[in-house]
Amino acid sequence: MSSIEGTGRRSYGTGSLEVRQDGRGREVWYGRWHANGRRVKRRIGPKRTPGERDGFTRAQAEAALRRLMAAEAQPEVAAARSLTVAELGESYQQHLERLGRKRTTLASVESVRRIWFDPILGDRQASAICVQDMEDLMRTMRKTGVGSKTIRNYIGTLSAMYRYARHPRRAWLPMNPCEALELPPADAHAEIRFLTLVEVEAVVSAAVEGDYHDLDRALYLTAATTGLRQGELIALQWSDVDWSAQRIRVRRNHVLGEFDTPKSRRGSRSVPMTRRLAGELDRLAQASRWTEDDDLVFGDPHTGLPLARGRLMRRYRQALVAAQLDPTTRFHDYADVFVMPTLLRRSCSGRFWGRCRRHN
Repeated sequence: MSSIEGTGRRSYGTGSLEVRQDGRGREVWYGRWHANGRRVKRRIGPKRTPGERDGFTRAQAEAALRRLMAAEAQPEVAAARSLTVAELGESYQQHLERLGRKRTTLASVESVRRIWFDPILGDRQASAICVQDMEDLMRTMRKTGVGSKTIRNYIGTLSAMYRYARHPRRAWLPMNPCEALELPPADAHAEIRFLTLVEVEAVVSAAVEGDYHDLDRALYLTAATTGLRQGELIALQWSDVDWSAQRIRVRRNHVLGEFDTPKSRRGSRSVPMTRRLAGELDRLAQASRWTEDDDLVFGDPHTGLPLARGRLMRRYRQALVAAQLDPTTRFHDYADVFVMPTLLRRSCSGRFWGRCRRHN
């Protein structure tokens, strides 16, 4: 059985003392602390008996604990300070995986490490990187056409790696060279151009003929009137379509070949469904054989599985060309900027009202 001496709250990183009884019933001081992300426990020595000169007083046990912590940390800190940038990046990546970060986050960190950090800084000691090195890295990025916003994001990732290394539980590095860096100003945002009703209807009408025609029509209109991202559209299930409330609930995202939660906390949401869109989705349901609640609204018409994004984008660009619109318009732009209040006044088809009754 053990007893803890002193109940006052100690500051983080100072360790703790406790008294335990050994096999002979003698009281012994033990120290506990965290080092390099692991919990360490060491025997300090016997506790002094009141009125005697044997063993350690509390003050002596505290001093011994400090020495043990310093001795434990020295080789770890020395080894950590010899870490290369590539080794630090790998450790940080594993840390994110342990925290359960989203696959998109892990893929983003891995990509910037592989393309920029490892080739340019990877074999250098992380502790030797200075502000000048960071400025050289940004200059190289700029020369290859990387935009200011992307540069800021990349440097933010590198700074996060250094903050991880400098956490009190690790204290591997003496400084973060990114903190003193002057980042490029954010790119000026171009004026948003809202698609007109005529333009959206032109894209919908220009959907490529064939097996995906009905699906593409409904998908383009859903993207334009709800603002859903491509991954959210691909992950949408029929159970997410609330016919009676005329709303679409966004609960999932499809990214890197897997279903996941939306991109951010605010990603889970409910958006209104216009009458025009409700009619188009009803026509899609009538033409599809995948209409169970857990089926995908925009699943492949042959298999019911998630759409192949490459083929989806090729058909989308063909529709843009046929509608005489800019074929370089990104799908995200198309889905994110459209406002169509006049569609709210459109009436639903009779089939839609019949479907409403069936789902109520």
